Amino acid sequence: MNDPEKPIDSRILVDAIAEVKDMGREGMAHPSTKPVLVAAGAGAVAAALLPVVTWPIGLLAGATIMLYKRIRP
Repeated sequence: MNDPEKPIDSRILVDAIAEVKDMGREGMAHPSTKPVLVAAGAGAVAAALLPVVTWPIGLLAGATIMLYKRIRP
């Protein structure tokens, strides 16, 4: 049961770790791998255009956002 006092579901970290492990095992055959890689690339390009954010931060942000969207649609 979800506690209304908790802002984030505690299962999200467990689900994310499981998804990343599955992506590592299955490689490009896993349905989440391609969208996460595309979003990581888009984040890196967007960050390269911004003067404040570096490309590694954009890469990580893009991948994280897409992974979250794949876990919690």
